[in-house]
Amino acid sequence: MLAGDLALAGVLALLGLGVEELDKGSAARMLASAVTVVVLTLLRRRLPVFTLVAGSAVGVYLPGAFLVAIPLGWSAGRRIVGVGRALGAFTAAFALAIALNVVKEWSQGRAVLVIVFSALMFLAMVVMPGLASRYWSQRHTLLRALQERNAQLLRERAMVAGQARLRERQRIAQDMHDSLGHQLALISVHTGALEVDPVLTDRQREAVGVLRQASVAAMHELREVVGILRDGVEAPLPVEEAQPAARGVAGIAGIVESARSAGTDVRLTTAGQPRPLVAACDHAAYRIAQEALTNAYKHAPGAPITVELRYEDDSLVVEIANGAAAGPGAGEVVSGGQGLTGLRERARLVGGMVYAGTVEGGGFRVAGVLPYGTEPAGAEEAGADGVADDFGQQLQARSLGTGAGVGGGPVDWDAIDRKLLSGSGRAGGVTLGCGIAVAAVVVLLIVIGAAVALLVGSVGDAMLGKAEYDAIHVGDPEEAVRSQLPSGDSILTEGLDRKGPPRPQGAACLVFLADDDTDLGSDSVFRFCFKDGKLVDKQAYQAKQ
Repeated sequence: MLAGDLALAGVLALLGLGVEELDKGSAARMLASAVTVVVLTLLRRRLPVFTLVAGSAVGVYLPGAFLVAIPLGWSAGRRIVGVGRALGAFTAAFALAIALNVVKEWSQGRAVLVIVFSALMFLAMVVMPGLASRYWSQRHTLLRALQERNAQLLRERAMVAGQARLRERQRIAQDMHDSLGHQLALISVHTGALEVDPVLTDRQREAVGVLRQASVAAMHELREVVGILRDGVEAPLPVEEAQPAARGVAGIAGIVESARSAGTDVRLTTAGQPRPLVAACDHAAYRIAQEALTNAYKHAPGAPITVELRYEDDSLVVEIANGAAAGPGAGEVVSGGQGLTGLRERARLVGGMVYAGTVEGGGFRVAGVLPYGTEPAGAEEAGADGVADDFGQQLQARSLGTGAGVGGGPVDWDAIDRKLLSGSGRAGGVTLGCGIAVAAVVVLLIVIGAAVALLVGSVGDAMLGKAEYDAIHVGDPEEAVRSQLPSGDSILTEGLDRKGPPRPQGAACLVFLADDDTDLGSDSVFRFCFKDGKLVDKQAYQAKQ
C-alpha cells in the first residue's frame, strides 16, 4: 500500500512539474508543489478530511499540486464515515476553493467567471471521484455484510442440524437397546443354559458355545454402537468385557477362527510386509472381511472361503472369495441388501474402493483396496467455506442467484458481486465506470452550455462601437446618454472600470468593450462616468486581460 502511494505521488509530482513549467513557475514553487503532492498523497488515507480541505486550498496557489485533488476526493469519499460528515467536508473544501480563487483573481475582475470555472473543476476533479469511491465502498461493505450473514446462517444451521442428529441418534440408540439388546440377551441366556445340558454331546456343546460367544460379542458391539449413536464418540469397552481381537486388521484372524469353530472351511493368508493403517482404514478392513464372511455363510453355506491380506506398496488389499454352495441353505436367508453398499461407502470415505462380483465356477469375490493413511472424505471440504456433517457432506449456503437459505451449492460471491454492480459481470463494472464518466461529462456540458448561453446573451449588452462612443459628449444628461447605450449588464465587463484611469470621486461608471477590438492581449474599453444626473467623464483605454 505504501509502495502504491509512493508511485502515485511520484506520477502526480512529475505531472505537476510539467504544469508548473507551462505556467512559468519558479524553482521554489516547483519544489513546493512536489512536496505538497507527496505529503497529501501519503496522508490521504489517515486524514481524509484534512487532506481534502488542504488540497483544495493549496491547489489555488500551486498549479502543480492541482491534480492531487482527484485521489484526495477518491479517498475522502471512501473513508469519511457518515453522510453528514462527508457532505460537510466536501462543502468546506468547495467553499474554501471558491473563496481563494475569487480572492486571487479579484484584481482581474470577472468574479462570476472565476466562480463558474472553479465550481466546474471542483465538480469534475473532486466531487465525481468522491461519489464513485463512496459507491464502491458501500458496495463492498454490503458484500462483506452478506458474507458475514451467510457465515452466521451456516453456523446456526450446523447447530440445528447437529441437535437434530443427536436427538435422532438417541432415539435410534434407545430402540436398538430395547429391541436387539433384549433379543441378544435371551439368546445368550438360553445358549448358556443349553451348553451345560448333560443330554448334549460334546460336538453339540461346542456348537452351542460358539453361538453363545457370538451372541455375547454381538451384545458388546451393540453396546458400543449404541454408545457411539448416543454420544457421538466411540466409547471404550470395560476391561473385563473387552474382546480378545480388536475391530481392525488384527481382528480379522479372530473372526476367521470363529468361523472355523462353527465348522466353516476358512483359510487366512497374508502377503507382503505388514504396515500400520490409520484408524478409519483399519476399521474399514475389518468390516469388509466381516461382511464378506457373513454373506458367504448366508448365500454359500458349506463352501470353502479364502481370506487374503496383501500389503501393497501404497494400499492394503483385503480379498474374500468363496466357492459355489455345497448344498441348500438351512432356511430363509435374512438380508437387508445394504451390506455391500455400506462397504463401498465406508471405503469411499477413507479414499479406497470395494469390488464385489461372481467368479468362475459359481463363487463370489469381495475385494477392498484401502490406503495406509488418509483423511476421511469431506474433511478438506469442510474448510473456510462450509461445515462438514457426519457423512463428509458439506453444508453450504445456496447462491443468492439460485435459491434462498442454506443447504444447496456453494455461494458464488463473484456472481453476487456482479449482481450488485449491474448483473452482467465485468461488463457491469465497465458500465458503472462509463456511467459515472458520462454523468460527469453531461453535468459539465450542461454547465458549460449555460455559461456559453449567458455569455452570448450578454455580448450585445457589453459591446459598443467607436461611432456611438464619439457621438456622446461630457455634460450630456445621464438619462439621455443611457438611452443611447446598451445596458452594460454583462459578466464580460466585470472589473474593467477599475483597470483604467482613476474614476471621478463619487461617480457611477458604465463600461463597454469595443466591438472592433483585435488585440488578443488586452481589451479596448469605453467608460462613461455619471454624477449628479450628468455625464462627467468618458474614457477609452486598454485593459490587460
